[in-house]
Amino acid sequence: MPFLALLLFAVMVIALIDAITRRDDQIRFLPKVAWIFFIVLLPLVGSILWFTLGREWSGGREAMSFGDPRRWSKDEAGPAPAPRPRDTRTTEQQLADLEREERAAALEAEIRRRRAAKDSDPAGA
Repeated sequence: MPFLALLLFAVMVIALIDAITRRDDQIRFLPKVAWIFFIVLLPLVGSILWFTLGREWSGGREAMSFGDPRRWSKDEAGPAPAPRPRDTRTTEQQLADLEREERAAALEAEIRRRRAAKDSDPAGA
């Protein structure tokens, strides 16, 4: 029985530390004070609710110490890069576009060939 109480206490302390050190924009559904209140008054239920509902689980953030000023600023490193545009054309449309490009390249090559032949012909036929 003392082991279970110790385990419950450890989970509550970990949940409290996690809730206290999170920035406000990393907490969901309730304010930080309300989550701390729930964790202290209802240790098991509050801790489980904190880890399942209240905590933002984005793994893209770097670890910061408690005194790091970046922890308390709401500014991000910069705007997120724009997503790459998706090609919404069907395969048939893509193939038709490719064939058009091939025809245009062949016509351009023919024009270059004829111009070169005309420039090299001294009689100007």
